[in-house]
Order: sequence, then structure tokens, then C-alpha cells
Amino acid sequence: MAKPGIPKGTRDFSPIEVSKRQYIIQIIKTNFERYGYQPIETPSFENSETLMGKYGEEGDRLIFKILNSGDKVRKADLAALEANNLAKFSNSLSEKALRYDLTVPFARYVVQHQAEIEFPFKRYQIQPVWRADNPQKGRFREFYQCDADVVGSTSLWQEVELVQLYDAVFTELGLEGVTIKINNRKVLSGIAEVIGASDKLIDFTVALDKLDKIGEEGVKKEMLAKGISPEAIEKVQPLFQFTGTIAEKIEKLSELLQSSEEGKKGVAELQFICDTVTKLGLKKSNLDLDVTLARGLNYYTGAIFEVAAPKTVAMGSIGGGGRYDDLTGIFGLKNVSGVGISFGLDRIYLVLEELGLFPQTVTATSKAIFFNYGEAEAFYAMQAITRLRNEGIKVELYPDKAKLDKQFKYAEKRQISFAVMAGSNEIATGSYSVKDLVTGEKHTLDFEGLKKMLQ
Repeated sequence: MAKPGIPKGTRDFSPIEVSKRQYIIQIIKTNFERYGYQPIETPSFENSETLMGKYGEEGDRLIFKILNSGDKVRKADLAALEANNLAKFSNSLSEKALRYDLTVPFARYVVQHQAEIEFPFKRYQIQPVWRADNPQKGRFREFYQCDADVVGSTSLWQEVELVQLYDAVFTELGLEGVTIKINNRKVLSGIAEVIGASDKLIDFTVALDKLDKIGEEGVKKEMLAKGISPEAIEKVQPLFQFTGTIAEKIEKLSELLQSSEEGKKGVAELQFICDTVTKLGLKKSNLDLDVTLARGLNYYTGAIFEVAAPKTVAMGSIGGGGRYDDLTGIFGLKNVSGVGISFGLDRIYLVLEELGLFPQTVTATSKAIFFNYGEAEAFYAMQAITRLRNEGIKVELYPDKAKLDKQFKYAEKRQISFAVMAGSNEIATGSYSVKDLVTGEKHTLDFEGLKKMLQ
């Protein structure tokens, strides 16, 4: 018989892993709600037409399609198969698909429920998504997204709040030295305009984004190869040594973008967000203006965010987001501006694990186990267990009457801290013998003493 397995790019999670993931999710959730975001959930699969064509060609290829069943199989386009048009053929076999992200389903939700939504609408969503990607280290086919978005307001106070929200979550997780990087799509458009390369905006920013990887000369080489003129590259020379405080960087950008209306708008937006955040103060995170930041260019229209883990950990971004002006336009509801961020749950987990930041209390195991000496003793133990559970304390009974050695080994493997022994002597005196399995100390306690020790 073949050994059972799971599909490539998916994972099983052990009890301790689930407990640690829930610890992170709970902190994210608590902060989302503290900032006024409301939870929604959408189905794990959507109609194919809701998803297809929303993520570009690359995204379309990575959408998991669900095969039609029953009579619907007759709809298969066999002519397309004969003509070797595999995309058309596979689309005819499927009318539904697993969601690829939480953003497009959110846009669909807003349009479908616009009559009962109060705008601005602040929502958060923590659910799994699926991508038919090539699995590799840190990249999975099934993973959770944790998103918070506001739609129906163009106010920059939302961006200020989202920076604070990132800081609040990472502070509560004990992560110090996280860098929240910010840029603005209008600034990037302005730079491309100033150098007379508006049609090359994507090429320009993709090359600029590689500055820390391939250095100034490498970036210039790539820009030339993409058809950006040497004169244009000369004009943006200040961007290659773009250092200093946020205020100094904003000043450099103002000079560079004097002739671009779009660029000046972007600088003004950055100035408001950065000044306000600086005056309000952050707890443990750093804010940095990064002009090389160019994620999500095909849909972000204003602020762009990316969160970098502390420098001591080699890890990609652990969060990101930005402002989009027409998310719901794809479903016919025009001019609804939104801004949102997401948290990279899997990467945050790896960072906390590497830095040893999960509290000792994050555990999937019981606080104490009551050993089983027989029926009368087990009943006595169960009376105490019931009362302790009613107090919210995690305790359990070893279900079988077995050798004490076996019960001790079980407790040790489960990493349970206390063993409670109650035989005929304890029953006679209404007491409990407790052994601390970490230190080896022993105590004889009444119920109140036991409760106090386990709380």
C-alpha cells in the first residue's frame, strides 16, 4: 500500500505550531478590532469570472480551478482541445476557482453589498488562499492572508493609522527594530515624467528596486538596456545616494520633482504621513522613506508600504500594502478609493521562532495531568478536574490505569508541567500530591492550594 502523503506546497501543522500561529493571529485580530476594523469572511471558492483577468496573465495561470462535476462536464469545449487551445479548453471544464487572494473577493463583496455597507468601510479578513505556484522554501500553495482595508475614503489619516497599526502589532509580538518603508506611486510617476520616460515607468522602477542587490552601476546598466537614455539617468543621479533623514529625503524629492504636478502631489502626501507619524511617535518600529519601493505598481495609486524584519534576521518582507483608487471598478462600482495592508503570517512566525520571541505560555498542552490509580481514585480526580476546568485551567486525566512509569513518560513527552497524584491516602485527607515535572519539587495541597499553583 502506498504511504499516505499531502499535496506539494501544503503543510500539516502540529499542536504546538497551531498554538503559535493562533498566538500571532490573535494579536493581529485584537489590534485590527482596536483600530475599528470589522471582520468579514468570503467563500473559499468564487465564480471563475470573478477571479480571472484580475491578476494579469501570470496570476491567471496560478489560479486553482475546480473541475465541473455531473452534467456540467458536457460543457467541455472539445473543439478547443483539438485546436490545442488548452487555456480555453480548461476554462470550459470549470466554472469555479479557489480564491487567489483576499483583495478581489473583498472588492466583489463591497460591490455586492454596497446597499447595506456604511462607508468608509473598514474590514479585516484572516483566511487561507491558494496559488498553483511552484513550491519552494517559504512559498506555499496554501497559506493564510491577514488583511485590513478601508474603502470609501481618500483621507490620508488612514495611511497614518495603518503605520501605527503595524507598529502596534509588532510591538505586542515583541519584535523590535522592524522598518516600515513607505513610498508613493505618484512620486515614481513624477520621476519617470521628469526624465521623459513615462512610458518606461515599470522598467525604470523595477530596475531601481534592485539598487540594494546589484548596486548603482548594475541599475544604470539595466536602465540603458531597457531604452532609458543616459541623459535621463543623469537627471535621477540623486536617487542613487538617497540617504539622510526623512525630512532631508523629502527635500531632495521636492527639488527633483519641481516640474511634475503628479510628483509634487506625491511628495505632499508623503510629507503629511511621515510628519504626522513622527509627531505622534511609534513604539518599537522605524519609519523610512524608500524611493526604490515599487510593489504592486499595476494597482497602487498612492502610498506604498513594505515592512522589513529586524536587520538581525535574514527574511524578506513581513507585510505590505498601499492605496488603490479603483479597486471596485473591476466590478462596475467606480471611484471608490481604498487603502490596505497585510501581514505575512508564515514569515512573522519564522522571525519570532528565530529570535525566540514566543512566550513560554504559548503551548498546546495541559498545565497538569492527574494520574490514574483505579476507578475510585479516577472519580476523585475527575471531581477536581471538573472544578479546575470551570476556572479556565487546562487539566486532564490519564485515561487508563497504567504503570506509573508509563504515565510519567506520557506527561514528559507531552511537556506537561505538573503531575497530580491522588491515591487512597489523599482521598482520606481531601488532599492532592503534586510533582513539578520541571524542578522535581513535591507538594501536598488542598484544592485551593492546587488551584493557586496551576493558575
